[in-house]
Amino acid sequence: MCKRERNLGDEHPRHSTAFTKMICSPIHLIVTTILFLSAGCGTRNDVVTLLKIEGETMGTRYVVKIVAQAGKETATDVRHQVETLLEAVNTTMSNYRTDSEISRFNRLQSQVPFPLSDEMFVVIREALAVSKFTNGAFDVTVSPLVRLWGFGLKARPQYLPNDEAIERVSNHVGFGHLRLDESSQILTKNVNKVECDLSGIAKGYAVDQVAELLKASGLHDFMVEIGGEVRTSGFNEEGVKWRIAIERPHPISRSIQRIVHLSQQSMATSGDYRNFYEVGGKTYSHMIDPRDGRPVEHELASVSVISKSCMRADALASGLLVLGLEAGLPLARKKGIAALFLVHDDDGNIVEYASPVFKANF
Repeated sequence: MCKRERNLGDEHPRHSTAFTKMICSPIHLIVTTILFLSAGCGTRNDVVTLLKIEGETMGTRYVVKIVAQAGKETATDVRHQVETLLEAVNTTMSNYRTDSEISRFNRLQSQVPFPLSDEMFVVIREALAVSKFTNGAFDVTVSPLVRLWGFGLKARPQYLPNDEAIERVSNHVGFGHLRLDESSQILTKNVNKVECDLSGIAKGYAVDQVAELLKASGLHDFMVEIGGEVRTSGFNEEGVKWRIAIERPHPISRSIQRIVHLSQQSMATSGDYRNFYEVGGKTYSHMIDPRDGRPVEHELASVSVISKSCMRADALASGLLVLGLEAGLPLARKKGIAALFLVHDDDGNIVEYASPVFKANF
């Protein structure tokens, strides 16, 4: 990884010495957010039941934990509703399903109008908004470049892509190739090979949808997690905020970097320290910068974003990771984003850089 001099104003690094046993791990996620129910000495006066629902979805695992009055809901009832909802999201947004809505759009030729479902419209609109916000660092059209560099479903190439190959694929990458008519909810592309991959935002959307489902059912104290993306509401069974851990970035071991206390908030983490390979002594990350078509080379290991919306936090975490510390932290500071940047220093230590909003509240 390249090393750069930093000029980060009043953001003071903090070296972490915490090393705690991790209690859960993901299937597909780069960064795992660890979920804790026990939290200090808070108490509840009412009789409550803790419902825990878990399973597989979107290539990873999900967990739903609900604190409710005894007998109000059963785990079986909630599981059925949650699984039905998650299946609907998969049917709409999974690139692994040839009959999904996103797959059907990807097969279209340019300029052919594609009416979006209400669900897809919400996600595409947010994806384009975050793409503009991050100046293209987050981009749902980047997947052809990801495949070119040997990540994704296809086998890793024998040789690294050359400049000509990168330029050729980059010609049909870029959120500017997408046009969304918000009044009619119609999406079109201006280049035939443009395709969308919503994996960097769809899990956050699904978390939000499960949370809204629970609230509509009269449940107010719960935590929803899908592959490390988390949303919380109310309090845990001890009557205090949910304790959510951020993983310490390490390619092999799993441990906790920091615990944050959340209620009515979401958190998403993106990192580049699990999915990578080395060629000639140089590391190549799966995090591809859509703007130059190459893996990121900065020293930033992970970014965690806290927001009301898990969908927004999911996309922002990916975009800020691509931007890196020197561009991402000033953007978070300027725009009031609660973000924690974890950086490997020259001695192999993890250094924290927190945006002012994160520092003041978490």
